[in-house]
Amino acid sequence: MPPLAAAAPVPPLAGRATAIGGSPVRDILAVTGRPEVINFAGGLPAPELFDVEGIAAAYRDVLAEVPERALQYATTEGEPGLRAALAERTGARGLATDADEVLVTTGSQQALSLLATALLEPGDVVLVEDPCYLAALQAFRFAGARVIAVPGDADGIDPWALEDLVIRERPKLLYTVPTFQNPTGRTMPGERRAAVAAVAARRGLWIVEDDPYGELRFEGERVPWIASYDGAGDRTVLLGSFSKVMAPGLRLGWLRAPAALRRACAVAKQAADLHTPTVNQLAAARYLADRDLDAHVARVAGVYRERRDAMLDGIADALPAGSSWTRPEGGMFLWARLPESYDTTALLPRVVEQDVAYVPGAPFYAGEPDPATLRLCFVTQTPEEIGEGLRRLGRGLRG
Repeated sequence: MPPLAAAAPVPPLAGRATAIGGSPVRDILAVTGRPEVINFAGGLPAPELFDVEGIAAAYRDVLAEVPERALQYATTEGEPGLRAALAERTGARGLATDADEVLVTTGSQQALSLLATALLEPGDVVLVEDPCYLAALQAFRFAGARVIAVPGDADGIDPWALEDLVIRERPKLLYTVPTFQNPTGRTMPGERRAAVAAVAARRGLWIVEDDPYGELRFEGERVPWIASYDGAGDRTVLLGSFSKVMAPGLRLGWLRAPAALRRACAVAKQAADLHTPTVNQLAAARYLADRDLDAHVARVAGVYRERRDAMLDGIADALPAGSSWTRPEGGMFLWARLPESYDTTALLPRVVEQDVAYVPGAPFYAGEPDPATLRLCFVTQTPEEIGEGLRRLGRGLRG
């Protein structure tokens, strides 16, 4: 036999796989995983507050009573009992919902991916907040979308600027986290939500309303979902998640969408993972039936409020003179802006040397970034740890 020729190279990766980078937040977590680091960079709920006993009991009961069902394949749309419970919770919060309107997803991040698959062609325009949830930017860019930031202020998206962009760019959808937004912690007021809904109705636009943090309210009155305002019902997709109120390791999210789009997302999900793990869905449904999730969330929110207050108490001493920051009414994040001369990306290595970390603000911008911004997560550490972390942060920023 003739000698084998040198092997030909394999075909290249898809262009989108090389064009879209990884998550800077994940990269920062990888280099700040040392136990001595006080890490304000992650968006992780406090693990000591998980209802381990209640969740474990739900799994035990499900595996003892319906093991064949729990360990078997299930429908793509989700377990009927869980869908019914999610619909009931949504209705109790002011948005009448039928179980058939709900699609269970493997975390709400999968919901974003399914929506991108179902709605977006390469080159389509997606409008987002400025700054925006980082993993949403990844999902839309991975689908080949052109992502454009809508100008806004402390109350979120400017409806007039939104309408101008819709007329000029003809986008497919607007993505927003209107309650305790990631990364800023801000909440869009009701009047602003009504105006955004009116623009979507008047100009023809999908709204993707992501609400992973809304139940974690510390103060103030709950603001209705955009989906409940006039004109928004037939064009708003509402996303929810158990990650911040039960446990992120369950990987349970859901979307509520008009029928045609929901069916398209179900087809996309069949291609992605067939269905979300059955045992996790049944355990969550059992937990909702046997336990008081609302009482658990209220306890968690009470602890988070103390931690937010600890961060607000110490942040003025930690940041340079002339800095500003948000005062979130709930959620997990505080957003700060240092004076113009500061670059938080360049400063991060010096800060990490003090065994503390934050996320620079630049990656959260779809357009021109503000290099002087940063995000701090206040829920993972105790008030005492937060105080020490802010002292370290101040030393790192002063150099």
